[in-house]
Amino acid sequence: MKSLSKSPKIMVFCDFDGTITAEETAVAMMQQFAPEMSAKILPQIFDRTLPLKVGIPQVWESIPACRYPEMIAVSRTKKIRSGFVELLDFLAGENIPLVVVSGGLRFMIETILGDLVDRVAAIYALDVDPTGEYLRLSSDYIGEIELLDKVKVISQYHPEVAIAIGDSVTDVNMAMHADLVFARSRLIQYLDQQQHSYIPWDNFFDVRDYLSANLKLSDSKKTVIPAQAGIQKISVM
Repeated sequence: MKSLSKSPKIMVFCDFDGTITAEETAVAMMQQFAPEMSAKILPQIFDRTLPLKVGIPQVWESIPACRYPEMIAVSRTKKIRSGFVELLDFLAGENIPLVVVSGGLRFMIETILGDLVDRVAAIYALDVDPTGEYLRLSSDYIGEIELLDKVKVISQYHPEVAIAIGDSVTDVNMAMHADLVFARSRLIQYLDQQQHSYIPWDNFFDVRDYLSANLKLSDSKKTVIPAQAGIQKISVM
């Protein structure tokens, strides 16, 4: 984790699997390497009847550790969603850090990001121990529901404006606590059920363009002024 000199006024907290990646890489990996356990556990996770911190380890830790190198090789084939580099460029110009917060596996994130690892402020994810018979997970941010509690990660930075970007069930709690939410895919359904507002997005150009249009000067300091003084569910053109 890189050291931030002071608590930034605005910070972006971005999910990885299915958000930064063009497809839901963690789910695809689970289905490939643990098909039977995935078929049993994933539906319960998605309908929120099984806590993430219970279901996720059941799937990953059913995979023999000898398949770890194969998983790394598969990770190298995954693509990043369009506009991510351009969003990083925009945020860097505004001195706004982006932190990756993921309920996925760190080695997958670092493998897929490659050189872009150096352009994010920090990566919070699940660590994997492949030295035993089966994979073993660990996390420094275990919560009541999540194996990696994204709200705990956000809270340690104390940003004045926390911007969340996500796509699925692992992002619900983060979205509920953020000041501004960009949602796509399953996360939209969950937030609609909670009657929680959000900005829909398809690629990171949408996120960049919204922030560019709504990043205003307030008391000589930058802040995000959401449309009509509140987080709005609007269409991103």
